Amino acid sequence: MVSPNAGSKMMIQSYKHNGQLHRVWKNSVVLKGTESIIIGANDRTKVIESDGHSWMTREPAICYFDARHWFNIIGMLRDDGIHYYCNLSSPFVYDVEAESLKYIDYDLDVKVFPDMTFNLLDEDEYEENKALMNYPEDIHRILYQQLEVLIHWIRQGKGPFSPGFVDDWYEMYLTYH
Repeated sequence: MVSPNAGSKMMIQSYKHNGQLHRVWKNSVVLKGTESIIIGANDRTKVIESDGHSWMTREPAICYFDARHWFNIIGMLRDDGIHYYCNLSSPFVYDVEAESLKYIDYDLDVKVFPDMTFNLLDEDEYEENKALMNYPEDIHRILYQQLEVLIHWIRQGKGPFSPGFVDDWYEMYLTYH
């Protein structure tokens, strides 16, 4: 697998299990690109929803994608600290030709606050889509196992939740932006 070069631009594309495009973030800067990890950043980036509606992100964000895990993590730098939004999703693939990082969004999300407390979100949406799109039992099992890994990372301050991670990568982003 080929990975993007640091400093290059990429698009982030989220799909649903049925293959339908869910959401697109237009411009993110690659801060680190390997076969297994891509760290990107964006600020006031245009986001396009599947229905064509678009909006702009409000704050700088560091995006962490790990091909070995079924989740991705967005650390948003806000005035009151770093807020995280974690998507339970397929591992990413990087499409070199389209300069796009792609993954399947599996509805479940975890919102993490600056004090590292967290909430599991969208369980009802997950159950609806699981039935509607016939998520295989294997996917269900993997997602809940990976949710436990994610919660462990949050509680242990691992990966993007470690002190300084988001701030350090944001400093790197500023050198490109």
